[in-house]
Amino acid sequence: MALSLSRKGPRGTVGLDIDGGYIAAIHSSGGRIEAAYSQQLPEGLMVDGEVVDGPGLASALKDFFDRNELPRNVRLGVANQQIVVRQIELPQIDDEREREMAIRFQAADAIAMPLEDAVLDYQVVGYTQDSEGGSRMRVVVVAARSTMVASIVEAVREAGLKPDGIDLDAFALVRALSQAEGESQGARVFCHLGGVTNLAVAIGDACVYTRALSASWEGETEHAAAALADEVRLSIDSYRTLPDAQPIEGLVLSGPGASVPGLAEELASRLGVEGVIAPPLGGLDSSALSGDEDPHRYTVAAGLAMGASA
Repeated sequence: MALSLSRKGPRGTVGLDIDGGYIAAIHSSGGRIEAAYSQQLPEGLMVDGEVVDGPGLASALKDFFDRNELPRNVRLGVANQQIVVRQIELPQIDDEREREMAIRFQAADAIAMPLEDAVLDYQVVGYTQDSEGGSRMRVVVVAARSTMVASIVEAVREAGLKPDGIDLDAFALVRALSQAEGESQGARVFCHLGGVTNLAVAIGDACVYTRALSASWEGETEHAAAALADEVRLSIDSYRTLPDAQPIEGLVLSGPGASVPGLAEELASRLGVEGVIAPPLGGLDSSALSGDEDPHRYTVAAGLAMGASA
C-alpha cells in the first residue's frame, strides 16, 4: 500500500538491505522494479550484521537516500548471531490474539533468551493432524535482541527514514526466490553470500529453518567452499532433527558471492546436492535495473520490497 510522505516526493515503501558491505534498496510496484540503487558502505559501520557506528551509518543512509531521491518509508531486514529461530508445534488457534499469547508462552521454554529483552515474531508454516483428528500448527518463532534491533532502527530514523517494518533476511530471501525456483515437494537450502552469509531451508515458500553462518565466501575458492560446506552440512543436520523434516532437494545460491567463478559448483559437489545460482531478483521484472549494477546485490532487498507491498 502506498503511503503519503511528509514532503513532496516519491511514494511507497522501499525494501532496504543494510548488508554491512553495501546498501541495496528496491522500490517496486505491481511486480515491477520502479527504482533500484546500491552503494558500498565504509568499513567499520557494521560488523557481522550488527551496527557498530550508528552515527556513521545514519550519515551514509541519509546521503544515499538524498542522492537517489527514494521514498523515506523503508522495510528493513536483519540477519546476525543475535537472532534465535525455533520451530514449535501447538493446537490450531484461529483467534489471532489467543494464538500470539500461546506462541509467546511456549516460546519462553523453546528460546534461550529472556523474552522481555527480545523482539518476537512468528510465521505459521504448516498444519498436521494429531492422533485424535485435531489440527495442529507448526510455527517458526523468531526472537531478536531488542538492543540489536533498536540500534538499526535508531540509525535509520537518524537518517530521516521511517521504518514501516522489520523482517528476517531469511524470510525475504525465500519470498524473493521460492517462486522463481518452481514447485517442490521437498526442502531446498537457500544460501545467501553477502556481508553476512545467511542460510535458510524452505519448503515451497515457507522458511522452516534459518541461521547466520560464520564462514566467509571470500578468499581462495576451494578453501572458502570447504569452510562453507562444513557449516551448511551442520545446518542441514540440525534441520533434519525437526519434526516432519523433508529431504533436501537442492542448494540455491544468491548474493554477490554466488557469481564467484567455480564457487557454486565446488560447494554443491562437496555437499553432494544439485546446486543452482538463483535469478537475483526472483520473479520481479528487472528491466529498470541499470546494466552496470550487480543484480546479486538486490536479492534480499527485492524480498523486503515484496513483503512491503503484500
